[in-house]
Amino acid sequence: MAASAFKIHIPTPLRQFVAGDEAVQVPGTTVSDALANLAERHPGLRKHLYDDQGRLRAFVNVYVNDEDIRYLEARENTPLREGDSISIVPSIAGGRR
Repeated sequence: MAASAFKIHIPTPLRQFVAGDEAVQVPGTTVSDALANLAERHPGLRKHLYDDQGRLRAFVNVYVNDEDIRYLEARENTPLREGDSISIVPSIAGGRR
């Protein structure tokens, strides 16, 4: 069975690596598959999403629909279903005391 295509919403700071697109359609059966396909299609994104060991960077938050995958049992291996969308949300730090 062929993998379905899923929409991945790209945050503004990373859009320069996807020709300015707000969202990109990629195939996959799990969140991990979809993100790997995104990085393969847009190699400039890889260093922003993954560390040197190939793990998703700690400051990159990924949501399936409105669910943060860090709190789902399968995390990156969360299966995708037709109609799901993925959002990449970089952590924002800083501020003033």
